[in-house]
Amino acid sequence: MKQKAYHLVFDGLADWETPYALRAITMSEKFEVVPVGFSDQPITTIGGLKLLPEIRINEVSPADAGIFILPGGDMWEQHSHEKVINLLRLFHGEKVPIAAVCGATLEVTRAGLTHDVRHTSNSKEYLKAMVPDYRDEEFYVDELAVTGGHLITASGLGGIEFGREVIKLLDLFSEAETEEWFEMFKHGVVPERYKQGEPSESAVVVQSAAADRP
Repeated sequence: MKQKAYHLVFDGLADWETPYALRAITMSEKFEVVPVGFSDQPITTIGGLKLLPEIRINEVSPADAGIFILPGGDMWEQHSHEKVINLLRLFHGEKVPIAAVCGATLEVTRAGLTHDVRHTSNSKEYLKAMVPDYRDEEFYVDELAVTGGHLITASGLGGIEFGREVIKLLDLFSEAETEEWFEMFKHGVVPERYKQGEPSESAVVVQSAAADRP
């Protein structure tokens, strides 16, 4: 049975931040992407997409979870959400991977998951301004995406870097495939041998990714 890649959805979510990670996950046969909502009602992303949650947040269990993904959105800057905080702490205790981007890094910080763990966000100043009791500056890393233990955090500008960290943590591709994937989506570099149609397992993965590139 496939593990669940739970992805929180809510009105105003930043819909450009997690698609690279989601596409990499769906290329694997290990996981099933499941949209999680605060209710079962449709939501509208910041880009105008309407999405329908498949499950409510109070129904999510770490037992079948492979990862919990939290995209950014203005919601995170307005207030904390007890149900999310509780679920984050539960998943963290069970060592289920958690991946948060942009404003969602505020919630993992509020949940206390950045203690003694490498992490990042939109900036250190952003975390300090939005979470007044933030005291983990020494573990802050000024990079677009960082993995610390089972926690992935990323800037809102680091969607591709975020995808790479998810690929690595979930062991979706080989090291070489991961690097080629990153070079294609970040820099538009397609290996010459793939252009010539050389068959290989690696080529299948990377050519499939290239086919999805606009």
